[in-house]
Amino acid sequence: MPRILHLGVGNFFRAHQADYTQSSPGWRITGVSFRSPSIRDGLAAQGYGYTLLIKDRSGSKLRKIDVLDRMLVVPENPDSLIDAIADPDVAVITVTVTEKGYHLGPDGRLDTQADAVGSDLNGGALTPVGALARGLARRTTPVTVLSCDNLPNNGPKLQSAVIDFARLVGLTITAPVTFPASMVDRITPATTDTIRAEASDPMAVPTEAFSEWVIQDDFAAARPDWPGAQWVQDVEPHEMRKLRMLNGAHSFLAYAGTLRGHTYVHEAIADPTLRNTARTLMQEAAATLPEAVRAQAESYADALLDRFENPALHHRLRQIAMDGSQKMPIRIVDTLRQRKGQNSPALTAAIDAWCDFVRTEVADGRTLDDPMASDLQSACGTADPGAALKAVIGAP
Repeated sequence: MPRILHLGVGNFFRAHQADYTQSSPGWRITGVSFRSPSIRDGLAAQGYGYTLLIKDRSGSKLRKIDVLDRMLVVPENPDSLIDAIADPDVAVITVTVTEKGYHLGPDGRLDTQADAVGSDLNGGALTPVGALARGLARRTTPVTVLSCDNLPNNGPKLQSAVIDFARLVGLTITAPVTFPASMVDRITPATTDTIRAEASDPMAVPTEAFSEWVIQDDFAAARPDWPGAQWVQDVEPHEMRKLRMLNGAHSFLAYAGTLRGHTYVHEAIADPTLRNTARTLMQEAAATLPEAVRAQAESYADALLDRFENPALHHRLRQIAMDGSQKMPIRIVDTLRQRKGQNSPALTAAIDAWCDFVRTEVADGRTLDDPMASDLQSACGTADPGAALKAVIGAP
């Protein structure tokens, strides 16, 4: 039976890739946690099955997901992950480790100065990139490594990082390996006690009815028949549409909405001031999109507003706000630079909102949930904190 190995078994994976695989007969998934055993232990207690709670204005729908049948916890046995990556029964390796899990520098290549990378290079805790380099170097059969994170050109960037790491530790990857790009989309909040009670499942995952997956058709081995997935030669236009319009607007709402006292996305989008700016941000972003998707932008923006308004999906703004130093360059700054000096009040407002959010968090003594928290805190102590914070994310 062909197998998928998935790195990063969080809520998004369980609402998105696992759901697609549930409808693809014959495939099973081995999950991997790089941190605690809590998800493994919770899922193992119920045979690795769990409930997907799909929520929209009409109510809730329960869907049983049981395609995941085992999990590895890397700190317990790092070698087990390397063995799994090398396993010829694994035909596809999917990845959702968030932007910060790639440890990329400003040039998009592996950041060898990152503490986690340095530790891994010297025999410390495995990073996703280090594990892939070591496991792929032991493979003798073809495999596809599919990034499902919100990074532009995510497949080639992961490939570059893995090759860089392999070179640094003196490894050579000889088996046929492809790293296709993909674009994923499904709003997935954190699980709460309310969700657990509604689903009668301690491991339930809430999500929306909408789901999208656009995948570059470049697989080295067998590929699952994921119903509803779009197979394309070029993911970039779809990727840009989602990152610049959905994720960009989400980030703006997260920072500006929190500052205005809102808790959830549906509350923030109901605020007329924030709604107008979010819609303007989408329009500014749409003007930077390739022709292949620009014609879809207006209807896409309407659909996004409708999804953001979903009152049944309690998507916390602070969940979106985390890791801003990693997200803002991709979601906002790149778009602003693409506009080449044109008046962009909404994109500028998003950067200002992030700066104000960071300064408020620091001033109020809250710990920033960001891999560059110490740099951001130092920037807040300078004579011109706004300029210093913008420098951290490369904003003009």
